[in-house]
Amino acid sequence: MTKRTVYYIEGDGIGPEVWAAALPVLDAAVAKAYGGEKTLEWVELLAGEKAYAETGEYLPQATMDALGKAELAMKGPLGTPVGKGFRSLNVTMRQVFDLYACIRPIRHFEGIESPVKRPDLVDIVVFRENTEDVYAGIEYASGTPEAKKLIAFLRDELGADVISPQAWASSP
Repeated sequence: MTKRTVYYIEGDGIGPEVWAAALPVLDAAVAKAYGGEKTLEWVELLAGEKAYAETGEYLPQATMDALGKAELAMKGPLGTPVGKGFRSLNVTMRQVFDLYACIRPIRHFEGIESPVKRPDLVDIVVFRENTEDVYAGIEYASGTPEAKKLIAFLRDELGADVISPQAWASSP
């Protein structure tokens, strides 16, 4: 029998509920596909709110080290604490491990209600770039020297019309 280790991060919010339902399904799928010759060994890693409650860190170095050596890993959704002074945990992991694409297969399953006229024709894969553009993690707190320098560059060098968050909030 071959056992494969899969590291997983349960995640925040609905993460624990999703994992509680997903793990037995994944184990059953592997059992059915391989007739018991292959199994998965699940090893939980800490990140997010659970990690903070247990270690005082949202993304412990032990988790990053384990993921760096992992052959297989999965994670649930991770929240980013607002106003805590660091970028998204998801963006941090994407950048550290160069996780370029989020791949989302989409297809219709017979018997499931769908709002489209011909759901049987839906069979696509969406590749969403994960590390550039808005996912680059270029984030500066409002009013910091870095934010002011970036705004000045965008206005002076590129002619961009940059408005403050306060002005944005009060605009119609």
